[in-house]
Amino acid sequence: MLSYFETRTRIIALVAIGASLLALVLKIGDAGGVVVFGASAVGLAGLAAMVGEATDQLGHRLGSGATGVLQSALGNLPELFIGIFALRAGLVEVVRSALVGSILANTLLVLGLAFLAGGLRHGPQRFGADKTRMMSTLLLLAVAAMAIPTIATAPGGPDQGHATELSVFVSVVLLVVFAASIPFSIRGGPGVGTTESAVAPEHAWPLGLAIGALCAAGVGAVFVSDWFVESLRPAMSYLGMSESFAGLVVVAIAGNAVENVVGVQSMLRDKGDLAISLILNSSLQVALALTPVLVILSLVAGGAVLTLVLSPLLVVGLALATLLVALVVIDGESTWLEGLALIGLYVILAASVWWGAPIG
Repeated sequence: MLSYFETRTRIIALVAIGASLLALVLKIGDAGGVVVFGASAVGLAGLAAMVGEATDQLGHRLGSGATGVLQSALGNLPELFIGIFALRAGLVEVVRSALVGSILANTLLVLGLAFLAGGLRHGPQRFGADKTRMMSTLLLLAVAAMAIPTIATAPGGPDQGHATELSVFVSVVLLVVFAASIPFSIRGGPGVGTTESAVAPEHAWPLGLAIGALCAAGVGAVFVSDWFVESLRPAMSYLGMSESFAGLVVVAIAGNAVENVVGVQSMLRDKGDLAISLILNSSLQVALALTPVLVILSLVAGGAVLTLVLSPLLVVGLALATLLVALVVIDGESTWLEGLALIGLYVILAASVWWGAPIG
């Protein structure tokens, strides 16, 4: 079976299995919350990457449009499980910050690293402007829709006191847009859920192996997400970490940034279209699918209710990030300096929540 795995895939699998087993041993041994938190975070990152690998392998058999649809449906499983368990634990601010952080990590950190690495190796790089323009436009529209509840429910706003109702309504609209994009994507349109396959024919897995790896990674993510969330509160207390920083940076990166290393690698190979498609599509999945699903599930999950009412900082950060990315990709060319600027904005946003009130 290992003969089908590239070296990178073998490393991901070993990290996912090793860190998950270590987290289990530490939990059974009643180790401190910080070490369980660290091990489960690494395990989650590895499992998220394995979900992405298996999803790519399944999509490789179905074409680029269906690959993107599969990624939209399955690519955020670890983040979904983290969100559900965190809401049941009452960590609603962590979930809200993590959803925003996932978008910021993809559009600023991962895309910035891709532009920086590719630009330093190849100089200015070009990619299809039409496709990236469509994806960045959809991302702008999704982020604008997510910002509306914050504005409309502010003191003096027309929907003050109805944050839950408006958030659910916006979530339903976003899911309708997402559902409508599926047939469009399958036909090859440049919308959410459209991405090129990153799988070389010589590294294609048998169907049974791809399904088995996806199921195993998904089941593992359920358990490790539970351990991760259970250790999150004591770890935040011990480290003096605010809920906003934990969600915006730690949870967001653990949930999906490792998976998007493929985007950086694609840029290093001068495959700009593939890199931009992978990275921006990840942000679109969070905005159009994962966020509204969690809002609706929070009504029946038995924990805290999630709304789309964000802090002014998160709203402004989302708006600036999506606008900057749209401006950067609209000309179909990237440079290392643009990548450095994107990374710089991400670091500034992360620093802006570092001094937030820590969990007591």
